[in-house]
Amino acid sequence: MTIQFNKERLAVQDKVYCAKVSNFTSFKSGKPIANQFVITIENGDTIFQSYKTIIAIKTFCGKVLLDRDWNYSVTTSRYRNKFLNEITKVTQKKIDDGLYLVTDLNGCMAKYN
Repeated sequence: MTIQFNKERLAVQDKVYCAKVSNFTSFKSGKPIANQFVITIENGDTIFQSYKTIIAIKTFCGKVLLDRDWNYSVTTSRYRNKFLNEITKVTQKKIDDGLYLVTDLNGCMAKYN
C-alpha cells in the first residue's frame, strides 16, 4: 500500500495491491508443502514465507532482501534456495558482495502474532 498526504496533511491511500499466496510444492510428489509460501504481489514483488516468518523478498526492480534468520534451518534453506534459484553458498557470496541486503523483515510484524 502506498500512503500519500493531501494538502491538509491527512494520510490518503493511493493504491492497495492484491496478493496471491501459494504453497511451495514437493520436489518429489508435486503436492503442496505445508507452511512454505510464495506471496506474489500485484506490483511484481515476491515474498518467501516459512511458517509465520518472512525469509526473503524479491522486489519488482530486482533487489533481494533477506531476513536476519535467512539460514535458520535445513527446511527453510531448501525452499529459500528454490525461491532464489541458487544454493546457500551463492546466497552467502551475494550477501558478502553487497548484492543482497540482510535486514529485519519481521520486526514490524511482531504485533500481529
